[in-house]
Amino acid sequence: MDAVKPATPPRDYEELIRLIHDRHDHMSKTYQRISVFLTQNPNDVAVQSVNSIAERCGIHASSFVRFAQALGYKGFKELQALFQKRLATAAPGFEARIKALESELHTSGDRSETGFLSDLVVRDIASLQELLRDIRQDDLARAASLLHEADTIYLIGQMRSLPVVELMRYQLTMIGKRCILLDSAGGISTYIARTITPRDVLMAVSFRFYAKEVVDITEELGAKGIDIVAISDSTLSPLAKSARVLFPVPEHDYTFSRSLAAPMCLAQALVVAVAARVQHNDTAPRIPTVTGV
Repeated sequence: MDAVKPATPPRDYEELIRLIHDRHDHMSKTYQRISVFLTQNPNDVAVQSVNSIAERCGIHASSFVRFAQALGYKGFKELQALFQKRLATAAPGFEARIKALESELHTSGDRSETGFLSDLVVRDIASLQELLRDIRQDDLARAASLLHEADTIYLIGQMRSLPVVELMRYQLTMIGKRCILLDSAGGISTYIARTITPRDVLMAVSFRFYAKEVVDITEELGAKGIDIVAISDSTLSPLAKSARVLFPVPEHDYTFSRSLAAPMCLAQALVVAVAARVQHNDTAPRIPTVTGV
């Protein structure tokens, strides 16, 4: 990335993000980590010092300076000014939401068992607020239509993403959609994926650190023109280039683990939207449940 500097650096936030996306695949691993942080946390980038940002990323501050210079800026402060300008009209960032919620719920600093629960709830509420603000109606409608019209919906998600696709398989099956989970057990997911036809859709879910098989299958099917709906953590995710519809759900560090509250909520919203189409009921679509005999 250092070798090809733009003639003039990007003059606004949107232009900067486009340049970062264009160059991301050719960046060093360190610069890729910086890019992901910048795109996922624009409000925090606007208000925090380069040293604070670097500490959160586990990267030396000098790398952020060199990153900015590689994009044509004199230093990080000049790049940061674009984020500060954007912040004037932006909604509060994740950290700001957490502080406001902690103040409202009086949970900050409580280290009891209830305090752990409160901390997770506060962070999940902030994530869900962010989801509601950032997910576009057009993307939801397009993804729901693709899933509804598919002959078969193939689902893939591994490790921490597996619960998301497991829930979708259950709910989609209950509304009458034919689903196949590309389970890693048996080692034949890649071969099953090669049977997917243009009448089908792949639903892929993956977050850092991306499961290799999920990435490989998504890229292979994307190259064949198969429609793909993806949930991932960033527009810089390796799933992004292959997806017909990408839902970026930024992940923020939790003390114990990153939460699935936001991606689970998004996945259920997609299924409800499909159910509305299947049942021709836009006001009260219903997902049946399994009842005992």
